[in-house]
Amino acid sequence: MSQTNKLKIFNDPIYGFIGTPGELIFKLIGHPYFQRLRRISQMGLSYLVYPGAHHTRFHHALGCMHLMQKAVQILRYKHVEITPEEENGLFCAILLHDIGHGPFSHALEHSLIPNSSHEQISLLFMEELNGEFGGELEVALQIFKGEHPKKYLNQLVSSQLDMDRLDYLKRDSFYTGVTEGNISSDRLITMLNVANNELVVEEKGLYSVEKFLMARRFMYWQVYLHKTSLVAEALLIKLIKRAKHVLKEGKSLKGSGAFIGFLQQEVTDFDRGNLACFSELDDVDVISALKEWQYHDDFILSDLSKRLLHRNLLKIKIKDKPYNKVKLEQRRAWTKMNYGIGEAELEYYVFEGEISNQAYNAKDQNIHILTKSGKLIDVARASDHFNLGSLSNKVVKYYVCYPKASV
Repeated sequence: MSQTNKLKIFNDPIYGFIGTPGELIFKLIGHPYFQRLRRISQMGLSYLVYPGAHHTRFHHALGCMHLMQKAVQILRYKHVEITPEEENGLFCAILLHDIGHGPFSHALEHSLIPNSSHEQISLLFMEELNGEFGGELEVALQIFKGEHPKKYLNQLVSSQLDMDRLDYLKRDSFYTGVTEGNISSDRLITMLNVANNELVVEEKGLYSVEKFLMARRFMYWQVYLHKTSLVAEALLIKLIKRAKHVLKEGKSLKGSGAFIGFLQQEVTDFDRGNLACFSELDDVDVISALKEWQYHDDFILSDLSKRLLHRNLLKIKIKDKPYNKVKLEQRRAWTKMNYGIGEAELEYYVFEGEISNQAYNAKDQNIHILTKSGKLIDVARASDHFNLGSLSNKVVKYYVCYPKASV
């Protein structure tokens, strides 16, 4: 791998100094596609609950690359074969794994572009960059798509114990102040190994994996699925839907060209032709649009914009079973009468949904523990923690949102 002729470092509050391991990495970080991640919130609208949660996808991507450097070093020390080309591919793949996120990350993932995930868009960005950099991302693309013969390389990028999860749990815990999510990424990486062509954890690292899975469960309930974040993101999705409706009625909306363009067209098959416009989108487009839309003559668009800007959100209740239909109908009737809106508009103010939490999926890319005798055992079976097996069960809860003053 070519080396830069200068030391390029970033000062990260989690890990300290993060170095760029090569000229290609430095060029990728400086590319406008990647610099856009500075303007994409890592945790969507969670800052409305945790004021410190203003970190970005840019922070996260650099953190993941730093952890990948440590993982490569540890695995090589344990005589796992990783060639210089594969090392470069790992660094590029993990650096770019989230480059396809749109404004507010997961909050609007299926609203602006209904049928495409951020992973699919990340792949398109990587293919575009591969052409721009003369094919230097070929190995990274193989790893990212899971097509590389060394399965463990893909697992370092995307699995139930990858560098992505190790960074976002520790980073999100730090910026939110929720200490239950603070994991020992160094300890976990030190315990990694490879057996039967797959990434495994040595037996003495079992307790670290247990803590990692428990931390993930806590972070989902306390942070990622916090009720205020849920209702804020639901309102943002409703707002985008209303904006599309207003445009279809022939009314004009203020906003950046890229943002209004995606609202006007129904992108059902996102391809590389959409990349240039999508690469112009970030959180700033949405926030600046809301500041204009709060004065729009469409009541619902204006009201929802004000609610998000001033954190005057709907009431939300989360329960273990679906909400009582009689009470829901009462809230619908009250809202319809007091807001002066019709039946079709009620969906913007009174709506239901469900959330789920599954800290460990025992049926997909299992985390295997490598015993001292050389056997591979699923972490849920290897653990003596009485709660760990239950973490593979999906827990479903139900929520309902409605105006605060309703009966």
